[in-house]
Amino acid sequence: MSRSHLPAQRPVTPQGDHAAPLPEPASEPAATPPEKPPTTHGRAADRPDERQAATGKPDRQPAKPRDAFFDNAKYLAIVLVAMGHAWEPLRGDSRAAAALYITVYTFHMPAFIVISGYFSRSFDASPGRLKRLVTGVAVPYVIFEVAYTFFKRWANDDPTYPISLLDPWYLTWFLIALFIWRLTTPLWKVVRRPVPLALAIAVLASVSPDIGDDLDLQRVLQFLPFFVFGLVLRPEHFQLVRRREARILAVPVFAAALLFAYWAAPRMNAAWFYRRDSAQELGAPGWSGAVMTLAMFGCSVVLVACFFAWVPRRRTWFTALGAGTLYGYLLHGFIAKGSRFWDWYDLGWLHTPLGEITVTLAAAALITSLCTPPVQRLFRFAMEPEMKWAFRRDATEIAGRGGARRS
Repeated sequence: MSRSHLPAQRPVTPQGDHAAPLPEPASEPAATPPEKPPTTHGRAADRPDERQAATGKPDRQPAKPRDAFFDNAKYLAIVLVAMGHAWEPLRGDSRAAAALYITVYTFHMPAFIVISGYFSRSFDASPGRLKRLVTGVAVPYVIFEVAYTFFKRWANDDPTYPISLLDPWYLTWFLIALFIWRLTTPLWKVVRRPVPLALAIAVLASVSPDIGDDLDLQRVLQFLPFFVFGLVLRPEHFQLVRRREARILAVPVFAAALLFAYWAAPRMNAAWFYRRDSAQELGAPGWSGAVMTLAMFGCSVVLVACFFAWVPRRRTWFTALGAGTLYGYLLHGFIAKGSRFWDWYDLGWLHTPLGEITVTLAAAALITSLCTPPVQRLFRFAMEPEMKWAFRRDATEIAGRGGARRS
């Protein structure tokens, strides 16, 4: 049985440098953790005071200011991720919760992945960037894959549950996907039509039930078009969705999406939005995989644009939390899964309108607290390890000099 899955459980019928959760290259203002994952900021090479201490040279250039828009977008998206996880057990009793769940799942991870792609444009497989990719994405993947496994053994009373770095469990799929996507960035930068090619790959994956669960390749391939789409975006594209006309248009579009989701909730298998299975594994004919892949990509891009249209452009009280979204993404998974293992949703009042509102606010408060600077400092050893001992000195120095030039 596959170990990988999103917060939602698999239905009985075959049924996330500067981010789902994101790392981003230090050369960009702010959007997916720098060569690391859902948000990695504050490394020695990225902070002026620590950079000087690490290199022994004065910092001669002022730090490049972060773009508040992308930090705001990452924070709001990670809040929606947590809310979606909290709504999953409520869908069976509330059609409204199911409609919200479907709507949010249409765009929250695609938004994260688009931002990750946008901030991966400068990735060139140089020694410094490869080092940051390993320490900011690969190492956290290993640490949390092991941590989640031990948590499941203890919390779910399953002491024999295996550790497998080839079969991501729960939220860690995003890290392995980001690692693979970023490694392929140089290829997408040289092909003529990267987005149509990525879509063709996603379509083929959706009709290929033999791909299997290794490295969660179904998700890696089916979400790939959003990463490539982010790679081809330019600053002027984001300016388009910041216009007043875009914000006004986003309101009826979101309203229409919610109405459609309310109609579709009892009729549609939500597992389509997880993109972890082929059409055949979901009990549908193979050709439907191609149709659903293209249709969902179009719907997701439209809702992502609407989401970006309403993201504040100025600094707000939560802007600084955008640098901690990866922390919130990975850490909240223990609570999200624990709530199922410990049967918290068996409380009847949680399935009332007041209970659903309470769960929603609790999820937002939890994820917000996990993105704060104190939590980042506490868990930086796992999310952003320096690991100078693991790399040749020239790679470490290149990483340091690169961070100093781009900051």
